[in-house]
Amino acid sequence: MACMKLGSKSDAFQRQGQAWFCTTGLPSDVVVEVGEMSFHLHKFPLLSRSGVMERNIAEASQEADDDKCLIQISDLPGGDKTFELIAKFCYGVKLELTASNVVHLRCAAEHLEMTEEHAEGNLISQTETFLNQVVLKSWKDSLKSLQTCSEVSHYAEELNITKKCIESLAVRASTTDPNLFGWPVVDPMQSPGGSVLWNGISTGARVKHTSSDWWYEDASTLSFPLFKRLITVMDSRGGVREDIIAGSLTYYTRKHLPGLKRRRGGPEASGRFSSSGTVLSEEEQKHLLEEIQDLLPVQKGLVPTKFFVDMLRVAKILKASPSCVANLEKRIGMQLDQAALEDLVMPSFTHTMETLYDVDSVQRILDHFLGTDQIMTVGGGVGSPCSSVDDGNLMGSPQRITPMTAVSKLIDGYLAEVAPDVNLKLPKFQALAGSVPECARLLDDGLYRAIDIYLKHHPWLAETERENLCRLLDCQKLSLEACTHAAQNDRLPLRVIVQVLFFEQLQLRTSVAGCFLVSDNLDGGSRQLRSGGFAGGSAEGGGGGWASAVRENQVLKVGMDSMRMRVCELEKECSNMRQEIEKLGKTSKVGGGGKTWENVSKKLGFGIKLKSHQMCSAQEGSVSKSNSENVKIEKLKDVKERRGKHKKASSISSER
Repeated sequence: MACMKLGSKSDAFQRQGQAWFCTTGLPSDVVVEVGEMSFHLHKFPLLSRSGVMERNIAEASQEADDDKCLIQISDLPGGDKTFELIAKFCYGVKLELTASNVVHLRCAAEHLEMTEEHAEGNLISQTETFLNQVVLKSWKDSLKSLQTCSEVSHYAEELNITKKCIESLAVRASTTDPNLFGWPVVDPMQSPGGSVLWNGISTGARVKHTSSDWWYEDASTLSFPLFKRLITVMDSRGGVREDIIAGSLTYYTRKHLPGLKRRRGGPEASGRFSSSGTVLSEEEQKHLLEEIQDLLPVQKGLVPTKFFVDMLRVAKILKASPSCVANLEKRIGMQLDQAALEDLVMPSFTHTMETLYDVDSVQRILDHFLGTDQIMTVGGGVGSPCSSVDDGNLMGSPQRITPMTAVSKLIDGYLAEVAPDVNLKLPKFQALAGSVPECARLLDDGLYRAIDIYLKHHPWLAETERENLCRLLDCQKLSLEACTHAAQNDRLPLRVIVQVLFFEQLQLRTSVAGCFLVSDNLDGGSRQLRSGGFAGGSAEGGGGGWASAVRENQVLKVGMDSMRMRVCELEKECSNMRQEIEKLGKTSKVGGGGKTWENVSKKLGFGIKLKSHQMCSAQEGSVSKSNSENVKIEKLKDVKERRGKHKKASSISSER
């Protein structure tokens, strides 16, 4: 820290309890009381330097009975410690001006009228010179002086000391290297190893690379009013990127709000305390959070979504204003596609505690996301965001649909996370699940999982409520694994199970038809290869298409094998169920047995499969009959051949 030495005499002051005595050998003729401290001094050194002390001594001398007068100073900037330095300056005793005491001395000198009119080189001119030529040229000294301005804010504002320190810090914080501060320099030459060269000789020193956030920690030691003014000046001056401003705000907030989570790159645990060393009260924390929320830039991506979520959680704990909570939810909604599942799982802080999680807040955040201009442009700027997907442009515009798809996966994961809450009402769950557009979900597996978990933990739901909830599912978007699970899920309504089986069979037929189509194309392609290549292309170009077609055919075969196994399992299950139903029909009444079976088979949809089973059994009977007839014919042929051989043998023996 820079300093400036004043005076030349040795220290002639001695402290005894709450009093200071000047040990020059002469008895004191004036007592100055500053707060609880008294100074036993002499009149001449004081009145020769200060206009205020000259008037006070004159008035006190007239009122005093003896030569010793008493002067009381109650509003001196800096208090008794600053007056001690002023007394030493008046006596010419050695002292040092530093960044820590120059502001107090400058304000106290102004208060005591220590101008050049009373003495040359008085305290005002000395402190002013040190401030302008030394302190304001250094980042550390300017920061230290600005911190002391809070104790004498009224005088510091009148003398423009605070403004000068803030402008000095703003200029230096705008530079990348704190050692340069904008001065033109020439980059040092470097060796191939990276060391600095001097006259072609490697010095071994490395070039230091300073990041743009080097000033975050120092600035976070300021009180929030001073920090806010610093950020405002930096923003108004320009030349500083908005992400740097946003980074300083997030750093300051994490340091002074203990409720925020500690992230990598944030301050240490000791940073939870303010610059004064005390923990901020809840009211001060709430005020700080609301002010920081207003200062943060609106542009998307400058502030991490996790930080906004942490601020929202703390705002609800501190019971911040509704406008602050609404603005934070809106900011999260603007960049919801950048959030993680753990960010959305926020506990409910309401007094009623209807649910374990704050589902209403997530619903509002999702509504803000869907209402942003970015999402509305997914549909070409007109209509719903699903229009581009409906037109078949999903593969053609991956950048537009990616945020929507990410949000749909995020919401499905959140629904699965909050589904076990038994206090979560069906309308809230259904409204949140239905808010996501259908085009956003490429697969409905995540939604199916969430619905299944909700049905598992809410077994008291009526059949109609289950059906209404399952209407959110699109069975055509379920994967094969999800279809297999849904077909065996007892919690789903019967209608949904039938739809799943239907679309599963439909997918099987489509895949089989596509496989036959590919095989036909492969046969045609092989014939064209044998005849000299594809039409309009060379044999090399046809070879690439042949290899891709073979790979596609192998993939389809694997899919057909798995589907074929699934079909066999379904047929076995249907056969077992049919046998069980037949047993039940036999035990029923004679007049209503057939009708009962017909009604049950119609409800379960087994009519088609029963007919097919009967046809298959009839075909098996006809095949067995034809096989027995063929065996008889073959036996007759063998008998005829043996008889012919026997006749030939008898004719030969007779001739002999």
